Amino acid sequence: MAHWVLNAAEAKSAPPDYVFGALLTVVASIIGNTRWVSPWKGWVEPPVIWTICIGLPSAGKSPGIDAMLQPLRQAERPLREAAEAKHKTWDEKAEVATLREQAWKDSVKKAIKDGVTPPDRPEGCDPGPAPHTPRLVVNDATIERLGAILAQQPRGTLQMRDELAGFLEGMQRYSGGGSDRPFWLEAYGGRGFTVERMGREPLTIDRLSIGVMGGIQPDRLKGLLFKSADDGLLARFLPIWPDPAPLRRPAIWVDESLMETTLERLLTLDFVADEMGETNPRFLHFTDGAQNLMDDFRAAARGWEQQAEGLMLSFLGKLPGLAARLALVLAYLDWAAEGAEEPHEITVENFGRAAHLVEAYFVPMARRAYADAAVSKDERAARRIVASIREKGWARFTSRDVQRLDRLGLQKIAEIDPALAMLEEDDCIRAISQPAPPQGGRPQRLFLVNPALHGGGK
Repeated sequence: MAHWVLNAAEAKSAPPDYVFGALLTVVASIIGNTRWVSPWKGWVEPPVIWTICIGLPSAGKSPGIDAMLQPLRQAERPLREAAEAKHKTWDEKAEVATLREQAWKDSVKKAIKDGVTPPDRPEGCDPGPAPHTPRLVVNDATIERLGAILAQQPRGTLQMRDELAGFLEGMQRYSGGGSDRPFWLEAYGGRGFTVERMGREPLTIDRLSIGVMGGIQPDRLKGLLFKSADDGLLARFLPIWPDPAPLRRPAIWVDESLMETTLERLLTLDFVADEMGETNPRFLHFTDGAQNLMDDFRAAARGWEQQAEGLMLSFLGKLPGLAARLALVLAYLDWAAEGAEEPHEITVENFGRAAHLVEAYFVPMARRAYADAAVSKDERAARRIVASIREKGWARFTSRDVQRLDRLGLQKIAEIDPALAMLEEDDCIRAISQPAPPQGGRPQRLFLVNPALHGGGK
């Protein structure tokens, strides 16, 4: 499979990192809810992986991702064609059912008019639910639309966004109308969620399973880092930011049949039915040796956390769960590509490869991507206040003015005051004492803005 990734990257003139990140996300999304991993009792992880490919417009992000999307859409095609054939048959059945329904209603009206007993509703008036058309990948779908898909497709799906900036920025806006953020936080964890739908019954999804991948430019990412909430949503993405690939004409053409065969085999995975007929994932448990290795990995991750702050700290805190997910994905990638026997447990070899991948590759990538956000919560709040001062053109303001903006990390006085103290210490603002209000109470604190701040200072 490594050879295929390298060939696909060369054929697309893209760094192999982008192809590899897309490979992990696509494979994880196809496994979906059919297989989950359990390091030990009480701890389960779905194979949900989100990747964010970082680079300039010419870095090859989209071509690298397309190397995986093309065989994914090819694998989806026969599923869609089969569904469309069923839908054609259903359309004919629905048309006949509509005519029967209308004829029955007419006979009921006539019976009521004639004062006789109305006839019973005949069979064949209900064509049943329309066949579902599988969607292994969707673009820019609303959570209502995703809910409708997942209600019919419990395996899960993949959300692909060529530009993730808009997708992520939309989650930064908290308003009276709510936010998509809770949906996505649950989707990463594979938990259940009820999707409210205007004018229709709500949809309850037992296990959300949605992979996410896309690209972003470094400047857009930097802006997001300081707008991001402290709930760790952005830290759930695997950042991939390689050096640009050399500019050269491709000398080879990748054999797509290997990947198409791999994805087709992954699509044969099915759920496990219990004695009540309900379908559930099959859980792959860690062997004793893999559990011991997880203990060592968790201890190492805890050590890395001691030297991190901000978004990097949040990213590191999720590494044990991420490593467990990667162990499952890599094990099934081997199974699907090599035709071996299906794995039934996570071995030392499975988890060892995943842990090494995380430590040697994804942690350094995260340090590069999240370096600008590796600051304390108070400093992030201070930077948000500076951005607000410049945006509003304030020459003076109060802490209440900041709070009224209702922005992430600046919604409580307890979040605002430490940031204001930091800005005072750096001579960005200066506090002016105000007289107490006539009705009593604490005097309002007014802050004067250093004019240099509007000239790009701090």
